[in-house]
Amino acid sequence: MKTYFAYILKCSDKTYYTGITSNLENRFYEHQQGKYQESYTYKCRPLQLVFYVEFSDVEIAIHTEKRIKKWSRIKKEALINDEYEKLPNLANKKFKK
Repeated sequence: MKTYFAYILKCSDKTYYTGITSNLENRFYEHQQGKYQESYTYKCRPLQLVFYVEFSDVEIAIHTEKRIKKWSRIKKEALINDEYEKLPNLANKKFKK
C-alpha cells in the first residue's frame, strides 16, 4: 500500500509552505537543496519540517493539502502545535498577534 503525506514547512522568512508527496524524506531533501528554482521554497531556505500527516488514499491527502493551504497563519500554527481544539474556531482570516 502506497503512503502519501501532506506536510508543512516553515521557511526562513517565517512563512509556511504546504505540500504533498509520497516520499517525505526525499521531498524535504529536494526542498532543502533547492532542486527546483521555480519553487516557492527555493528563496526561503533553510527550511524546517514542522508538520506532516500520513494517508493511504491520495485523494484525501490532496484534499487535506488544499484545505490547509487556505488556512490562516494562526490556524496552521494551532495545527503545528497540536492545539486541535482551537481549529474549528479559527477563521480563514489573518489575526494580529
